[in-house]
Amino acid sequence: MKEKVEAALEKIRPMLRADGGNVDLVEVTDDGVVKLKLTGSCGCCPMSQMTLKMGIEKLLKEEVPEVKEVIAI
Repeated sequence: MKEKVEAALEKIRPMLRADGGNVDLVEVTDDGVVKLKLTGSCGCCPMSQMTLKMGIEKLLKEEVPEVKEVIAI
């Protein structure tokens, strides 16, 4: 599942990079929790939680149905 998540993140990264940010995959747990680290300008942006939940989590759940939740660490 980690490879599927990484492939889906590659679709999101160009949008994040356009705003000076990025996302690193830290871990995918056996129960479907994806742990990410927002980097660059995304790491300190006040809208990062919205980006995480409404953007990244939504796309990951569509691309990889096994994903249950996405959290930032």
